[in-house]
Amino acid sequence: MTSRREFLKTSGAVALGAAASSCKPAAETAPSGVSAGMLAANAHQPQAAAYDRLPLAWHQATVKRFQERLLEQGLDGALVTDPWNIIYLTGLFFTTTERPFACFIPARELQVHWFYPGLDKALVKGWWFTDGDYYYDFPHADGGYPDQGKVTTGPAVDLVEWQLRGLEKRGFGDKGIGLSESPSARKLERMKNVLPKARFEEVGDALMKMRRVKTPEELALSQRAYNYFSQIHAWTRDYILQHGTDLTDYKIAKAAEEFGTDLVLKDIQRDGHPHTAVGISIGIGCRTGVGTAYPHPNQFHHNRVQRGDSLQVAGVVKIGGCGGELYCPYQVAPWKPEWEKTWEVMAQGSRMQIELSKAGTPCQEVARAIHEMQLDNGVQELLYQRIGHGEGMEGHQEPYISLGDETLLEEGMTFSMEPGLFHPEGGYGYNPSDNIVVGKETGWVQGSVPNLTKEWALLNL
Repeated sequence: MTSRREFLKTSGAVALGAAASSCKPAAETAPSGVSAGMLAANAHQPQAAAYDRLPLAWHQATVKRFQERLLEQGLDGALVTDPWNIIYLTGLFFTTTERPFACFIPARELQVHWFYPGLDKALVKGWWFTDGDYYYDFPHADGGYPDQGKVTTGPAVDLVEWQLRGLEKRGFGDKGIGLSESPSARKLERMKNVLPKARFEEVGDALMKMRRVKTPEELALSQRAYNYFSQIHAWTRDYILQHGTDLTDYKIAKAAEEFGTDLVLKDIQRDGHPHTAVGISIGIGCRTGVGTAYPHPNQFHHNRVQRGDSLQVAGVVKIGGCGGELYCPYQVAPWKPEWEKTWEVMAQGSRMQIELSKAGTPCQEVARAIHEMQLDNGVQELLYQRIGHGEGMEGHQEPYISLGDETLLEEGMTFSMEPGLFHPEGGYGYNPSDNIVVGKETGWVQGSVPNLTKEWALLNL
C-alpha cells in the first residue's frame, strides 16, 4: 500500500504534464515517480514496433492471404463495404459517415478498385490506388459534378447499382463476387437484378477469422501502444497520490488524457498531411465511488474522490489501429474485509484467464472455470458480464470468453481481461482489463502495470 505521504516524500510530487519517455519498454523508460518503478515488462512481450502504422507491404501481403481464401471459395473478387475490413485490408483510414464507401479486390491481381465520395479523393488517390470511381456527394445526382464544372439536379443515384455497374465495366458482371457484409434480402434482390449473371457469396466470416489472429507485426505495434499506456497509468497513479481527495474523477481523466496525448504524439512522425498519425486513439476515463459499481454506467462522472471509494482509471490507447484496453481498478483506504475479498476474487479470476488462454482451449471452458471459481467464493450476486471479448481495431470483436462461445483459442488471438465484480447496493466495483494474447502453453498480457496486486491497487490518500 502506498500512502500519499510516502509518495510525496519519495517522488517529490510529479507535476502535471511531466515529461515521459517514448516507445521503449515501459520498465526501462518510465516517467519519474513511485508508480513508474513498479512497472514490470513481461518476458513474452515482443519488441515494440518502431513504425507508427502497419506498412503498405503488410496490407498487400494481407490482401494476398485474403485472395487465397477467395480462390478457395471459387470467387473472382470481393466487394468490401464495411469500414474495419477496408482499413484492415488496404490500410486506408477514413471517416465513416452516411456516404457509401467501398473497394473491390480481385482474386487474381494485386489491385484495389475504389468506389468513394468526392470529399475523400485526396485520401484515396494518395494511398494505394489502382483505379476507382467517385460520386460527388450523397445523395448524388446523375452527372452532377460541380468540381468538374457540371451542375445538374435530378433523382438520387442508386449507389449500390452504381458500384455494381462499376464492377461490370471491369469485367466482373458475370463472376463470383464475395460480399464482406451480409446484405438484407431486399438489397440482395436488387443486386441480382442489376447483375443477374453474377454469383454473390458472403466472405465476412473469412475476413473475421483472419482479423482475430494477430500477426507479429500487429502485436509489435500493439505492444508499442501498451508501453505508452502503462506509462500513462503510472503517471496517473502518481497524480492521484499527489493530489488525493482534492481531485474529481473528471479532472483525473482529463489530466491523464492530456499527458497521454503529449506522450504518444511526440513520437509520431507527422507533417499534417494524410496517412500519418492515423488510427490513433487516446481515450482515458475515470470514475470514483458508486459509478464503479456498474459495468456500463450511464451517468456523467464529475465526482470528488473520497476515502473509502473504489476508483477506476480505464480507457483505450491505439496506434495505427493497434492496441486496446488497459484498466486499473483501485480502492482508496480504508480497506474493508468485504471489499478485500471481492478484490481478491476479481484478481484471481484475471490470473486464471491469463493462465487458461492456451491455444486449443474452447473459449467457453475458460469462462466456465472462472465463473465456477467465482461461485465457489460466494460472489454470485456481483456477476454482471462475460469474462472478456476479442480485441480488434473496432474494439470488441469475436470470439468471446463467454459460456456460449465454442470457438477454440488460437495462438495470436487477443482478448480483454474483464472478470469484473460489481456491487450496486454497496456502491463499489472492480473491473480490470489488459490485452491477453493467447500462447502455446499459457496466455500473456501486453500491459506492464501490476494492476492485480494490492501494492498497486490500494491507495491511502
